[in-house]
Amino acid sequence: MNFEWMALAAALCWAVGSLISAPASAHLGAFAFTRWRMTFASLLLWSVALYSGSWQTLPADQLWLLAASGIIGILIGDTALFASMNRLGPRRAGVLFATHALFSAVLAYLFLGERLWGWTLIGSGLLVSGVMCAILFGKRACEQHHWETANHQLGIGIGLGLLSALCQAVSTLMLKPLMETDIDAIAASAVRMTTALICHLVLLWLGFKVARTYLPMTRKVLGMVAFNATLSMVIGMTLILQALKLGDASLVAMLSSVSPVLVLPLLWLVYKRRPAAGAWLGAALTVGGTVLILMH
Repeated sequence: MNFEWMALAAALCWAVGSLISAPASAHLGAFAFTRWRMTFASLLLWSVALYSGSWQTLPADQLWLLAASGIIGILIGDTALFASMNRLGPRRAGVLFATHALFSAVLAYLFLGERLWGWTLIGSGLLVSGVMCAILFGKRACEQHHWETANHQLGIGIGLGLLSALCQAVSTLMLKPLMETDIDAIAASAVRMTTALICHLVLLWLGFKVARTYLPMTRKVLGMVAFNATLSMVIGMTLILQALKLGDASLVAMLSSVSPVLVLPLLWLVYKRRPAAGAWLGAALTVGGTVLILMH
């Protein structure tokens, strides 16, 4: 499979996983939900890495890089995104987070020497514009989150949203040189996930209120968490790291950012919620941009 299709497959995994995450996250709380799914993902990733022997590809002198990537991308990035959602609502925070594709392109140019030219550059621009358009105009007025009617702590919310996007870009790009070696993507994901999980557990053990569980775990919620962890964190993140082995980091980030657009037909299929006109426009731009990238 080409790296372009790996990035798109990862975006699909995140889109499907997001449909399952909302009720479980509301039941457990954002931090507790993340902690539980990290636990499932870490156990599954290490089981595969130990069974296959791929853990032996982990370079001892580079484990700090994987750990730092997990802290920046999963711990700080996810926490900043949740905090931004609490202030701006999920839609506006989603628009800000979508800028991680732009951050990735700029950082890849500055530090990795990657360049986007010609039709690929045009396609990337259409793709990012389409994703933002689908998020920003993808809901009708009656479907807007109640937080979006308030502008309290607007500046802080914007800053946190941009921070989450920057962390996502940095954590991915810092692994690009390492992923071009013989390191196994599953073993690398296991180290990143475990590091972030340990940090989350430390927050819980230190007594941070935000890290506590809202409601007790149930069998149904446990199934949701396990499914989301397997699809989003195990398969999705491993596909991204594998794609980094084969392709430009900027294009991987661009193509994997289409997840919000892929959610739209899934919402229509599962919840019978027809996307608004703005969502169709955003989807058209995204598809057009993706086709240009794949063709060139």
